[in-house]
Amino acid sequence: MISKSAVQKAVEEWLEGKEYFLVDISISPDDRIVVEIDHADGVWIEDCADLSRHIESRLSRDEEDYELEVGSAGLGQPFRVRRQYEIHVGKEVETQLRDGHKYHGILLSVDDEGFQLGIVQKVKEEGKKRPVMMEVPTNFRFEDVAYTKYLIKVK
Repeated sequence: MISKSAVQKAVEEWLEGKEYFLVDISISPDDRIVVEIDHADGVWIEDCADLSRHIESRLSRDEEDYELEVGSAGLGQPFRVRRQYEIHVGKEVETQLRDGHKYHGILLSVDDEGFQLGIVQKVKEEGKKRPVMMEVPTNFRFEDVAYTKYLIKVK
């Protein structure tokens, strides 16, 4: 079986000096290798092909036959690494907590513990009769989150 550390080493070599970052590497029992990368401005197919060639140059088909797939993390897919949160600060995201509650809001900030969303809610302001819609900063801990993903809006 192909070693995940060997694939990761090859990916990290290729990533050095580039603005791309690794999202995930998975290797199935039948040696199907899937490498997902991401970039703040999107992933180019030419770069996926280049990374694929680089990985293949580091692995030996004589030792183990494998299938290799290199691609982007996917626009509508849940975030899996902190860097994905960081590149989406200022954008609208959807978060679902492990308890099932869903929230939509603007991703305001990210830190080691979690992130903050600006969620539009009705708020009763002092001295006013009716509640008004306001963006309320709300904190989420990574450990409480089932998923967060970029919210794609079609107009």
